[in-house]
Amino acid sequence: MKYFYYSLVLLLLISCGEKEKEKMNEKAIEPPSQIIDTIEQVDIKKIDKPDLNSLADTTFVRLADYSDNFMYDMRYATENNFLKAKVYDCAECYTRVKTVKALIAANEDFMKKGAKIKFYDCYRPNSVQYKMWDIVPNPQYVANPVKGSIHNKGGAVDITLVNMEGEELDMGTDFDFFGKRAYHDNYDLPQEVLDNRKLLKETMEKHGFWSTRTEWWHYNLQGASKDPIANFKWECDEN
Repeated sequence: MKYFYYSLVLLLLISCGEKEKEKMNEKAIEPPSQIIDTIEQVDIKKIDKPDLNSLADTTFVRLADYSDNFMYDMRYATENNFLKAKVYDCAECYTRVKTVKALIAANEDFMKKGAKIKFYDCYRPNSVQYKMWDIVPNPQYVANPVKGSIHNKGGAVDITLVNMEGEELDMGTDFDFFGKRAYHDNYDLPQEVLDNRKLLKETMEKHGFWSTRTEWWHYNLQGASKDPIANFKWECDEN
C-alpha cells in the first residue's frame, strides 16, 4: 500500500512538471511585444527598393524613389502643353539609372545655390511619341516616332529651376514656347533671365548634359543617343 502511495505521488509530480514545461514553452514561442512593434514600423517600400548603385545604368527607375529634392509639373499628363492634349495616363518621372545619378548630382549643386530642379517631362515611352506625332506630325515640334526621341531612350529631360520655396525662376518663356525668345543664344532678354538660364545650363553641362540651342528647358545626357528606343510603361495608381 505504501508503495502504491509513493508511486501515485511520483506520477502527480511528473504530471505537474510536464505541465510547467508546456507553460514555459508557450512563453518561449510568444514573440516579445517590442519585436512586433519594430516589424510594424518597417517601411516595406524602402526595403524592396534596390540600391541605385546595384542596378545597371540602363535600368529604368522612378526618380522620386531616389530623391525627395525634386519638384514636378508633368505637362503631358495634362492638357497644359502645346499639344492641348493629355498623352500620359498619369504623371510620373521615370528615366534610366545613369540619368538619375547625374540629375541627383546636378540638383545637389543647384541646392547649394538656393535652387532645385522642376521637371516638365522625363522618359517618354515610344507609344506616347506616336500619340504626339498623330496630333502634331511635324518634325520641327515632335520627333518622328520611327526614329524616336532621346526622351524615348531615357536620356532626355525637360526642366526648369525653382527656389527653395518652390517658386519658378524666370526663364523668359513658358515650357514648350517655340520662338527665338526660348533660344539659348538670344541675349536680348532681361539680365535676371540670362542669369537664370546660365545657372541652369552651366550646372547641367558640368554634370554631363548638353543643351538644345532652341529650347532652354531641354537637356540630353551625353551618350544617351546610343541607347535603344524603349517602350517601357509605368503602372498608374488607380487610387
